[in-house]
Amino acid sequence: MAESCLFYYITDRKAFLGDEHARRLRLLDKIAEAANQGVNYIQLRERDLSPRELESLASEAMRIILELRTENQELTTALLINSRTDIAIATGADGVHLRSEDISPQEVRAFWQETCGAGVLARENSARDPVIAISCHSPEEVAQAAANRATFAVFAPVFEKKGAPGAVPQGLEALAQACRARIPVLALGGVTLQNAESCLRAGAAGIAAIRLFQENDIATIVSRLRG
Repeated sequence: MAESCLFYYITDRKAFLGDEHARRLRLLDKIAEAANQGVNYIQLRERDLSPRELESLASEAMRIILELRTENQELTTALLINSRTDIAIATGADGVHLRSEDISPQEVRAFWQETCGAGVLARENSARDPVIAISCHSPEEVAQAAANRATFAVFAPVFEKKGAPGAVPQGLEALAQACRARIPVLALGGVTLQNAESCLRAGAAGIAAIRLFQENDIATIVSRLRG
């Protein structure tokens, strides 16, 4: 596997055992683990939370990541907030992850630069040029994401997803077509240690996953896939 393989951990605190407080603590521990092991991007995806709850959790996650960056300046993990540009800016996150039906990357970038430039909601650690990831489900959507100047695309589902029998796998051929666009493409959906290499051979710049990172020792995953 390539040393340059990108990793994108997508969070799901509800998959952890315990009450809400315990799940939150476990999630923050996993975010710290991911950052320490060189995962490139973390998407805070907790879509069931209210805006206030999501902002609180994002603030805690950023505090942890910034502390780790202070201790080790080689750490470059970026935190992205799912769909909420306002919360990303307010908490000093590095960017956003857009769903296919969300606003465009151009609109995100314009709002981000205007707000951070004015200093109204920005923190000192807010990036002037945000990381913008976007969910894509066809090679055409990836091409559009590239035209709209997204930072990278997340193509899904590549394989059959456990717990989502209605999701039709796009397959490796469609992934290969998507990877011809002038934008990094990360493979998502049913990706495991056993099939990740086939995604990279198809042209994927990296791997995005929930369970692969959340249910395993991240150091082992990173070592195996970058080894």
